[in-house]
Amino acid sequence: MVAVEVVEVIDELKNGYDVVVIGGGAAGLSGALMLTRARRSVVVIDAGNPRNAPASGVHGLLARDGMRPAELVERGRAEVRGYGGQVVSGEVGEVIREETGFRVTLTDGRAVRARRLLLATGLVDELPDVAGLRSRWGRDVLHCPYCHGWEVRDQAIGVLASGPMSVHQALLFRQWSDDITFFSHTMPSPSGEEAEQLAARGIRVVDGEVASLEVVGDRLTGLRLSDGTVVEREALAVAPRMVARTGFLTALGLRPVEHPSGAGEHIPSDATGRTDVPGVWVAGNVTDPAAQVGAAAAAGATAAAHINADLIAEETRQAVAARARGDLAFSAAAESRVCEAVLGDRRHGL
Repeated sequence: MVAVEVVEVIDELKNGYDVVVIGGGAAGLSGALMLTRARRSVVVIDAGNPRNAPASGVHGLLARDGMRPAELVERGRAEVRGYGGQVVSGEVGEVIREETGFRVTLTDGRAVRARRLLLATGLVDELPDVAGLRSRWGRDVLHCPYCHGWEVRDQAIGVLASGPMSVHQALLFRQWSDDITFFSHTMPSPSGEEAEQLAARGIRVVDGEVASLEVVGDRLTGLRLSDGTVVEREALAVAPRMVARTGFLTALGLRPVEHPSGAGEHIPSDATGRTDVPGVWVAGNVTDPAAQVGAAAAAGATAAAHINADLIAEETRQAVAARARGDLAFSAAAESRVCEAVLGDRRHGL
């Protein structure tokens, strides 16, 4: 994993903020940037385990294509701090609702209060249990053709069946290479329309369980089947099961559900990122598993704008109520000022 320096420490947390952002990736930092520019008090709490840490670069992000993930985070943190926001290192253990908002407790026992929450905790990729696969993840074992397809273009690419989207994944990678092999692994061999589609695109199907990856000189060279057969491959695509990082939300009643794609979990929300729990928004992969960095950042900014609007609405209601309660006092004070002015004018002969 890539280590990212954190300047602020957890002891610098104030008691309360307008918004606590949980998760410091593209979605969380983008949301924090929007909110700090709106003059909101914001803290980003980040556990420091970004999903894209193993990748050598971020791709498909306009004007930042190829930038190291750690550098993108460092720049984002600096921008948030530049507008008065805080970024602290820590892992959230529990979130509970209080009368005026939320109490966020970290696993080390420290706590902070927030009027609103933005969850941008991302996902954890659960990979198939194949020897050697995890250590190659983000290098020559990939999942997203739009993120990494260009880097493995024209290579011999394998696609390891691991879920309902695996055939679709093979058809996608066919755009980047005409040498694609589909490994059915522990799943049934494609049949019917799926088999016809693979055949029509020239994608070879290999049945049998994959036991391990063959690596020579820190390069993937093939996949070894359980019967000992080795099929040469230079890259491998896998569709992991994506699991939302949301265990600390149990007390709020906010739980992940299966994504319609069947690829894993997500927290449902509306188009603005608003969840079913009042005061809680989500952005990035935790609600949209397919979102790339650019889309996640955009979702964070969108959620932040709606959080700010929600806070403004609340503050306006409070101001209207306070003004109504203070009308009589206001009138008496105004009358007193008028009397003083009249008496003053008389004393000055006016």
